[in-house]
Amino acid sequence: MSQETTEQQLDAVGRPMPDFPVPAPLASHGPARVIAMCNQKGGVGKTTTTINLAAALAEYGRRVLIVDFDPQGAASVGLGISPHELDRTVYNLLMERDADIHEVVRRTAVPGLDLLPANIDLSAAEVQLVGEVARESVLSRALRPVLDDYDLVLVDCQPSLGLLTVNALTASHGVLIPLECEFFALRGVALLIETIEKVRDRLNPRLEVDGILATMYDSRTLHAREVVTRVREAFGDTLLHTVIGRTVKFPDATVAAEPITQYAPTHAGAEAYRRLARELVARGDAA
Repeated sequence: MSQETTEQQLDAVGRPMPDFPVPAPLASHGPARVIAMCNQKGGVGKTTTTINLAAALAEYGRRVLIVDFDPQGAASVGLGISPHELDRTVYNLLMERDADIHEVVRRTAVPGLDLLPANIDLSAAEVQLVGEVARESVLSRALRPVLDDYDLVLVDCQPSLGLLTVNALTASHGVLIPLECEFFALRGVALLIETIEKVRDRLNPRLEVDGILATMYDSRTLHAREVVTRVREAFGDTLLHTVIGRTVKFPDATVAAEPITQYAPTHAGAEAYRRLARELVARGDAA
């Protein structure tokens, strides 16, 4: 056996870690692939992953749009935009037929990364949409005019399986499931997969699970290692090779309103999100 083979790096569940190459530059942009960042449990790293994955993809020359689809507006805050000072948000696009998405999209400090912001107004949309015709497809309609401008659209969903999340799943091509490495987080994944399958059957036949991303991973704890092993046993290669470790740098970057790729570009957390971006491109889930 060659020395190179014996020293091959393994991922968190003991699989050989592929070498994901830096993606080649794109000759043109669009149409975008839409990915919903989804988990009905809160605090699993959805917004952190949305912001940092988007920034890593933008570093690789992709044009990315983040849709903040959580009334808490965490993705907006994490990119330096104060939700309470916004006149127009994604809520207006859902509720007003004549709203122009180009007037709502905001540039961010990250080149190639734009944001469709949200604030607490969005919480009213869940109730107001109930009586609408084709209420599950409102976000899909709202995004249509800008899909050709971007390579990726990442939708940061709220922690629930309500009508807003169903809208995100109906508008998406794929779902990325951030999963905190602890057992209570693991229990909800089967319910989420069931919801995704219902949306695929009834509303969006193209929808697929792009992957489960282990977040807040600490290799020093038996608990975290057991959780990723169980995910691997239950969902096979749906579990991505890349894992996101637990680090104080992520909340620090959030306070600074920057992606970790800008706040601490050489930190292991920044490198992990770059590896995730390369893995999704290599899998065909990102351009």
